[in-house]
Amino acid sequence: MPFAEVADLKTHYALTGDKGPVVMFSNSLGTDFSMWDAQMPELQRHFRILRYDTRGHGKSSVTAGDYTIELLSHDVLGLLDSLRLDGVHFCGLSMGGSIGMWLGIHAPHRLHRLILCNTAARIGTQEVWNARIATVRKDGMKSVAAAVVERWFTPEFRASSREEVVRTQQMLENSPPQGYAACCAAVRDMDEREGVARIKVPTLVIYGKRDPVIPIADAQFLADRIPGAEKVELNAAHLSNVERASAFAEAVSNFLSS
Repeated sequence: MPFAEVADLKTHYALTGDKGPVVMFSNSLGTDFSMWDAQMPELQRHFRILRYDTRGHGKSSVTAGDYTIELLSHDVLGLLDSLRLDGVHFCGLSMGGSIGMWLGIHAPHRLHRLILCNTAARIGTQEVWNARIATVRKDGMKSVAAAVVERWFTPEFRASSREEVVRTQQMLENSPPQGYAACCAAVRDMDEREGVARIKVPTLVIYGKRDPVIPIADAQFLADRIPGAEKVELNAAHLSNVERASAFAEAVSNFLSS
């Protein structure tokens, strides 16, 4: 897979497909771009797909210091510039959705349509994130992985799709602790509850009705505050694109093709 080098960052990415507009996917905290594998067969029939590992994740650079959502969003713009892509559809889940919100507010000219999945204008509390950061820095990723994955999937999915759950947990356990903690700080410090009303890009909000990370009220807030936003509810927990892969791909395809 190729890398793009911009300033201090080497970004691992994949651009696949040979027809249609480009859809860019942004991963959740603690994952890499393989989290979107299940969407590829359906969506590559109609779109070119750009996936990338967020700074501090996967095979992308792990740079020093805490990150911000603004920094991670500028990484997206740098990657688009390096690939000479003026505009894309953008789909981000959880932390990826936080990046999507920033882009929708501050760089709308680079987006055609925006899909915000299992995310909120503010996620969690300072106390929760600070505790997570301290634990990971002290004890590594395995110290939090099992509990995090339990919140990512419903009990039924964990029982029926054990192989997928194990693969996801291994991906989380292999995430670089320094990069994970730095991105935790980025999510901790983001609050766009006022800013999201400025998003004018056509937007779809996808949420899981059984998501313990993002309460339905937080997803509804996004749909209500973003002018003209559409919404789709899936019977899933936090990683709705994994748990309800076909329904997720269908929702994305329908929105981008409408």
